[in-house]
Amino acid sequence: MGRDTLTGSRIRERRLILGIRQAELARKAGISASYLNLIEHNRRRIGGKLLVDLAQVLGVEPSMLTEGAEAALIASLREAAADSGLPVAELDRTDEFAGRFPGWAEVLATNHQRIARLERTVETLSDRLTHDPHLAASLHEVLSTAAAIRSTASILAETGELEPEWRDRFHKNLNEDSLRLAEGSRALVSFLDESDSSAERRGVPQEEAEEFFLANGYHFADLETGQATPKSLVASAPQLISDASRMIARSALEQYQGDAALMPLAALQEVITSEGIDPARLATHFAAPLPVVLRRLGVLPADILGQDAGLVICDASGSVLFRKPVTGFALPRFGASCPLWPIYTALLRPGVPLHRSVVQQGRSALGFDCLAVAWDHEPPAFDRDPLYHAVMLILPRREVPEDAQPVGASCRICPRRACPARREPSILKEEF
Repeated sequence: MGRDTLTGSRIRERRLILGIRQAELARKAGISASYLNLIEHNRRRIGGKLLVDLAQVLGVEPSMLTEGAEAALIASLREAAADSGLPVAELDRTDEFAGRFPGWAEVLATNHQRIARLERTVETLSDRLTHDPHLAASLHEVLSTAAAIRSTASILAETGELEPEWRDRFHKNLNEDSLRLAEGSRALVSFLDESDSSAERRGVPQEEAEEFFLANGYHFADLETGQATPKSLVASAPQLISDASRMIARSALEQYQGDAALMPLAALQEVITSEGIDPARLATHFAAPLPVVLRRLGVLPADILGQDAGLVICDASGSVLFRKPVTGFALPRFGASCPLWPIYTALLRPGVPLHRSVVQQGRSALGFDCLAVAWDHEPPAFDRDPLYHAVMLILPRREVPEDAQPVGASCRICPRRACPARREPSILKEEF
């Protein structure tokens, strides 16, 4: 039996080691106990978000469940060697090293994973510090208040005797500015505190909308069957705090509903099962435009699509309107996306489908198939310029093709050197 067919057995073995009941694990993973039973007996294939959720509950990396401990360790060692950037003469003896020194091999692999997590944290914080409008406004408030306090204090310290009326006025200003500074500092600390999971912390409408879609797994069964409407889903969503976020979410849900009407889930699943993922063939089968096909495939659950998928939608200015991340392909929360993404090339040729094999630059080079196409978002007219949007479907590949186009997340966190599209230096210096 192949390694990938023993995933269910490894899940069951790990669950028994931890002393977790099958019903409890199923509840935490958001599935039924009967479905988990089929998985554990290797009667249902598993991947994507469900595999990640189960691995998280069981406290292991997903690769430990799909490939086994030894294979995962060897893969981590090879990844560490590749990421070192140094010529490794004994890469073909990785299996021997893991077999003779399993303890040291585990230490090396664990440290490599820890460093990768720290780098991802730096990337996230850098992205937020650079582009988060709320953080910029909070910092400006703190700095301007501190400057006002310093100016008032200088007048009191350097000026001789002041008239009582003016002295009282300066004292009052100091008190008010001090209160502003204290309040602004508390707000800034609360905003930066990752342990604060309150809804008010998100603040940015786009983030609230993303939290809403993530909480629903980007799939809305009630919307597909007509049991719910975009308006009702938005109204009942606890993640959507502001009117702006509700508007963003409702617009995306209306587009989702229209796509689902053109490509019903049951019929789409049947075609994918029999013929695989071929956007052009699916477009012909359902008489649907290619942008609809790519958007529809991008939000399908992994157990229906057969693999994970990412999705990006942008407008002609390059602003990302919708993002569904996929493991290994970094998508920044705020602007400054990589100008080499195929989605931006598609904007130059509206209506022309584009396929690119790309490799995401970072600690680990991962390959992806990117399928992109741009379309006129509004009906054409003689009295207005076209309003183009573009969509890019991101499908992970097992291997990186030799002719893969290198891309990054954003210039600030991309380690690639001598890139003709670079707009600013990277914070990931040599030997970071």
